[in-house]
Amino acid sequence: MSAMKAVRIHNYGDAAVLSYEDAPQPTAAAGELLIQVMATTANPFDYAARAGYLAGWYAFTFPVTLGLDVSGIVAAVGEGVTEFAPGDAVFARADPAKNGAYAEYIALPASEVAHKPASLDHLQAAALPHVGFTAWSALMEAGGLTAGQAVLIHGAAGGVGSLAVQLAKWRGAVVIGTASAHNLDFLRELGVDKAIDYNATPFETVVQDVDLVLDTVGGDTQARSWGVLKPGGMLVSVVQPPSAETAAAHNIRQAFVTAVPPAGEALRILAALVESGDLRPVVSSVLPLADVQQAHALGEGRHVRGKIVLKVSA
Repeated sequence: MSAMKAVRIHNYGDAAVLSYEDAPQPTAAAGELLIQVMATTANPFDYAARAGYLAGWYAFTFPVTLGLDVSGIVAAVGEGVTEFAPGDAVFARADPAKNGAYAEYIALPASEVAHKPASLDHLQAAALPHVGFTAWSALMEAGGLTAGQAVLIHGAAGGVGSLAVQLAKWRGAVVIGTASAHNLDFLRELGVDKAIDYNATPFETVVQDVDLVLDTVGGDTQARSWGVLKPGGMLVSVVQPPSAETAAAHNIRQAFVTAVPPAGEALRILAALVESGDLRPVVSSVLPLADVQQAHALGEGRHVRGKIVLKVSA
């Protein structure tokens, strides 16, 4: 079996448990693609998985190769795959229950993969799959967002939030976004109609009667969001299951979105939106895969605008 470089963990812990090491190279089974990974990202999901916070949700077996986002080149196709060929530039979202994108190669079902937008390089394309799929699932599938509705997006400068803003504007919604002061101009550049500094202004004092709240923060922010929704409105969270009892008491609907596979169809939609100029991933910084410990420390240490990208191959 061929070897490759990968980042794996052999036990849960802080960023120091991330080990850049040799690992077996996977092969493409029937219905799968073997992808040479050009770039991936550091996601909050990865931080939580590494620390052991998701052990109750996912039955990981050590050693675990982390990583959800993939942008790369098809190296081989498994039996039955007809829509992709070796040499194709693709992007994909790995199954969170399996993941494995912190590696030089990954084998994924074709249903998780789409052709990479030609207008993006691999570093940009890697910043799109997981957060784009999550934002699409939350706003369009769970939230049913329609033109003319008002949506409040918490953490609007982050990975999910920055794409959610663009998707909501494309849909024709009125968009309100919360962020720290230094990101307010960035939100306006994305198209936010009303940008709120959450440190200076409690959002619930200036927002009311919105149709949808997208919660990427959780905790007290989620708890304070019930009161800004109109009756029959909806609170969708991607970080913490909203209380069904609280929702019922406010005559509000609620949903918790984990962006369950397969992602391929949503990625094809996102790719078309990129090519039409309606969507653009945001890259905050780029580090080599070998510096993954630094990437995790950076992501956990402060609020990141967009995504931290890890360059895997030259």
